[in-house]
Amino acid sequence: MENDLTTDVTFKSLGLTGSLQDGLDEAGFTHCTPIQAATLPLALQGRDVAGQAQTGTGKSAAFLLATMHYLMETPVEEDKRGPWAIMLAPTRELALQIHKDAEQLGRFTGLKCVAVYGGTGYDKQRKALEDEADIIIGTPGRIIDFYKQKVFSLRNIEVVVLDEADRMFDLGFIDDIRYLLRRMPPPDRRINMLYSATLSHRVMELAYEHMNDPETVRIETDHVTAENVTQKLYHVPKEDKIPLLLGLFRKHTPDRTIVFVNTKRAADNVMGYLQGNDYDAEVISGDIPQHKREKLLKRFQDGDLPILVATDVAARGLHIPSVSHVINFDLPQEAEDYVHRIGRTARVGESGDAITLACDQYVYSLPDIEAYIGEKIPAEVVESDMLVEPKPPKRPKRPANAKGGPRKSGSGGGRRPPRNRNAANG
Repeated sequence: MENDLTTDVTFKSLGLTGSLQDGLDEAGFTHCTPIQAATLPLALQGRDVAGQAQTGTGKSAAFLLATMHYLMETPVEEDKRGPWAIMLAPTRELALQIHKDAEQLGRFTGLKCVAVYGGTGYDKQRKALEDEADIIIGTPGRIIDFYKQKVFSLRNIEVVVLDEADRMFDLGFIDDIRYLLRRMPPPDRRINMLYSATLSHRVMELAYEHMNDPETVRIETDHVTAENVTQKLYHVPKEDKIPLLLGLFRKHTPDRTIVFVNTKRAADNVMGYLQGNDYDAEVISGDIPQHKREKLLKRFQDGDLPILVATDVAARGLHIPSVSHVINFDLPQEAEDYVHRIGRTARVGESGDAITLACDQYVYSLPDIEAYIGEKIPAEVVESDMLVEPKPPKRPKRPANAKGGPRKSGSGGGRRPPRNRNAANG
C-alpha cells in the first residue's frame, strides 16, 4: 500500500513464504514502512530485534510476518505440540487488533491464532486454546490464568513478541511478563522481538535480560508526532469547554472523531452533553464490558457512530482508518499519552486534525508535552461566536445487567494447520 510513509522496499523482495505473500497481495500491501523495512530482514534471518517507531507505522505487521514466516518454514517434530509463538500486549484492544491483523496476513497459512484477554469470552478462549493454538496473542493476566490451569504449555515456544513494552511498565505488567518468559525455553533457543514507541533505559534493560543480543532499530523522525497531523490548541476556562466543544462540532461534521478525557466521570459528562445536544456519541473506557466495547468500536469503524468519547484505555492499539479529528477535551497528564492520543488520526499516510483544550485544571502538563514533542502546539484565540450555549445533558441509562449481560456461547474455531508446516506451502 503506497503512501507517504512507505519505502522503496517491496514485500516481494524479502522472500516471504508463499502463503504470506498471498495474504499481502490480497490485502493490497506492496511496500514496507520504515520500521518494516528496517526490522523484517533481521527477524527473517532469525535475529532478535528491539524496534522503536512511532505509533501507527506498521509495527504489528513487521513482527507478525516475521513470526509466521519462521513457523511456516521450520518443520515441527511429530510428537511436539504448540503453541509455538506468543505475543504479549498491554491492552485487550491492542491484542484484538494484532489478532485481526494476524487473521488478515495469515489467512492462507493455516496457522491458528487465538486471542486471549480479560473481560469476556473465558470459556470460548479456553476451548480455543485446548484445540491447540499455534500463536497466542493476548494480555499477560489472562494468559497466566490459563497457563496455571495447564490449558497450554510454554515449553515449545519458538518466537516471543512484546508489543508496546513501554506501556507494559506503565501498567505494571513487567512481573507478569518475567513470569512467562522464565517458563519458556531460554532466550538463545527462541526468536525474541520487542517493539515500543520508546526504547527507554528500563525497556532496554528488559531486552538485554530476556533477549539474545538484540539488534536495536530506531526509526527517528524530525517530529515525535505524526507529520500529517495538524495540531491546534485553545486556552479555555473549564466552564467553557463544553460550549467550545459544541462549537467545534458545529464548525466541522464529526464523521469519525475521538474525544479524549482523563477520567470516566468526565467521559460520562461529555457524552451526556453531546447526546443532549443531538450528537450521536458513546463512551469507551476501562469499565465498559468487553462485548459492548467491541460493538461500539465496530460501529465507530463502520461509520455508524460518529463520536467516541474515550479515556486513555483507547489511546493505544486501536487501528481505525480515517479518523478525521482527535479532540483532547482534557489535556493529558503524561506527555507520551498526548502522542498516542493524537496518533489515532493520520494513520499510515493519512492526514488528520488534533485539537486540544487547555483549561486551568490540566494546563500544567503543557510544558512537558511541548518539550517531549519538541515543538510548540500552535495556539488559537477562542472567539465568542465559537461558544455554543449547551442544552441540558442527557442522563445516562443504568445498565439492566451490571455484569454486561449473559455470556454468549461459542467455539474456538479456526483451521488447524498440518503437523508438518511445510505442507501448508505445498
